[in-house]
Amino acid sequence: MAPNAAAQQPLFTGSDWDYRDVMRVYDAVAEIAHGELGLDTYPNQIEVIDSEQMLDAYASMGLPLFYRHWSFGKQFARDEMLYRKGYTGLAYEIVINSKPCISYIMEENTLTMQTLVVAHAAFGHNHFFKNNRLFQEWTDADGILDYLDFAKGYIAECEERYGVRAVERVLDAAHALMSQGVHRYPKPRARSLREERDREIERARFAEQSYNDLWRTVPGGAEAEAEGDPVERRMQRLGLPEENLLYFLEKRAPRLAHWQREVLRIVRNIAQYFYPQKQTKVMNEGCATAVHYYVMNRLHERGQLTDGAFLECLHNHTSVIFQPGFDDRRFSGINPYALGFAILQDIQRMATAPTDEDRRWFPDIAGCGDWVGVWQEAWREYRDESFILQFLSPKVIRDFRLFRVHDDAQAPELVVDAIHDDPGYREVRRSLARRHDIARQEPDIQVVDVDLEGDRMLVLEHRVVDGATLERSDALAVLRHLADLWGYDVKLYEVAPETGRVLNEYPAVSPEAPVGGAGE
Repeated sequence: MAPNAAAQQPLFTGSDWDYRDVMRVYDAVAEIAHGELGLDTYPNQIEVIDSEQMLDAYASMGLPLFYRHWSFGKQFARDEMLYRKGYTGLAYEIVINSKPCISYIMEENTLTMQTLVVAHAAFGHNHFFKNNRLFQEWTDADGILDYLDFAKGYIAECEERYGVRAVERVLDAAHALMSQGVHRYPKPRARSLREERDREIERARFAEQSYNDLWRTVPGGAEAEAEGDPVERRMQRLGLPEENLLYFLEKRAPRLAHWQREVLRIVRNIAQYFYPQKQTKVMNEGCATAVHYYVMNRLHERGQLTDGAFLECLHNHTSVIFQPGFDDRRFSGINPYALGFAILQDIQRMATAPTDEDRRWFPDIAGCGDWVGVWQEAWREYRDESFILQFLSPKVIRDFRLFRVHDDAQAPELVVDAIHDDPGYREVRRSLARRHDIARQEPDIQVVDVDLEGDRMLVLEHRVVDGATLERSDALAVLRHLADLWGYDVKLYEVAPETGRVLNEYPAVSPEAPVGGAGE
């Protein structure tokens, strides 16, 4: 930690504030965040909003520009009712992964809270967005705002030209498939979102040619058909199996109009934008929380925060990292803020005051002194699964009172099979890391076959992980949306990935089946 600076005058003494106060606070936070923690951030854009605007941001996935959809209004009405009746509170801030990085702060916040929020969002989250490898490879902070503006205008134009109901029908289906609309493993794009926007505008000028790519997949003659296995040739031509269902529909669905394909592409690009956030919740919130905690402590040490303001800060910080017990009515799983912050604080402790246990478990960190460097590397190179697997220590496991339970559906009792000993620590850490593996959070569903020359039935395969099959009613509802986009029957099999054995078979779903939407 940097030596204490000479005592300074408090930045403020009351709770009221104006924009000059926020700028003064911002400069003081930036001095510590950049100078002592070495954070590297995008330029910041801080906007003050009221409670209704915050609720509106909740409803539209936290994005500053977004197209209209009935589900956003439904979410807004629900959140507003809960907030007005006092059942829930609102976030102190929302931050956007963009360049400039946009941070929305609530006008109801006190100046102490604005200071904490600026440190948390405008520097903590901002640094993580800019430097984490997943965000660097999978998102385009430079182009996202322009792309959202294009998407909003394009959807509005489609509503005017083809009708709100027609556009809603496509969006309903695309949103139902959103989690299956990402490229998970290869580097997804060679073009920026601005280039994607320009290409979509160009493609719109040639809507009459929207079927050309499909017809080029049809074999050219009998000579080509005579060689090799027809199923293998068909899968090779169509690029199967394909994990990105929205991408496959956009490129191959026989009956979609050009504008419908563009809508699928828009939803797919937005789903891809959010994909890294699903994999870094613990790390992202842990980074932002650790940053605001360090900054607020340093401001207090330097005399720039009064004791009263610092107590208010600690009260709100404690609420953020509160972890209810398993038997508490408020328990809903492990708080990502609490877990991420605890691991980062433990790294700092091990680097500066290690125990013999730390030296045995983390020889590269224990006593190194450079805890900021370890933080920076973790924020840059890891995602939640690998972060927990690499840095979760026995001390944090004990602090959180973690243990592992083996739940065999065929057995009458639960069995605790990992406790607080060396083998138990390893098993708990491995199990907790698996719970944050995106491959285990979302089902692996792929297009495996379709005969474009025959009945055109689309065949999907769900590769079951840990015996977790799909909820049948939800699966059938999503299959109806998928059939509506494909235009022909859709069939789904659930298989064991190790053996290929079929565990469950869903009946073929026809596009004539009703698809849910606003007012239906």
